[in-house]
Amino acid sequence: MGKKLILGTVLVLAIVLIALGVQEKSIWTEVEINASADKVWNILTDLESYQDWNPHIPLARGRIATGNKLYIRVKERDGSEMSFEPKVIKVVPKKEFRWLGRLYVPRLLDGEHIFEIEEVSPRRVRLSHRETFRGVLVLPFWNKLKTETRGGFEAMNAALKRRAEAS
Repeated sequence: MGKKLILGTVLVLAIVLIALGVQEKSIWTEVEINASADKVWNILTDLESYQDWNPHIPLARGRIATGNKLYIRVKERDGSEMSFEPKVIKVVPKKEFRWLGRLYVPRLLDGEHIFEIEEVSPRRVRLSHRETFRGVLVLPFWNKLKTETRGGFEAMNAALKRRAEAS
């Protein structure tokens, strides 16, 4: 009985995915930081220290390397929390790293989270912090994503700026 239920659920999900099509939407934030790319990179990739400064991702574990899984706990401004285990999909030291998180199965609700550091001058960078969401659940969740998640990104950006510029 269990296998039939699982197969039936997968079949229904596949039909829904085909009928609805995959949606895509992005959230994009930026902040300029008076610090070197090296310093911002070191803070951003020191996951174990997120608990000390990051209001949006108060818990993160893992090693930033392509193919590795991370453990991430996100806290939204409304107090809700969600944990997931994204896969690191790109790392360019002092420039960029990306991870891909999924809600259960591919294309249900995927999020490609991207951090890019652009050197404006030797002691000033622009951090682009964004996420592209893909899947059939993007539209139903979009209002929360565009408000809560964007607000979380902006809070994280401000906290990163304070931390990098303070020392």
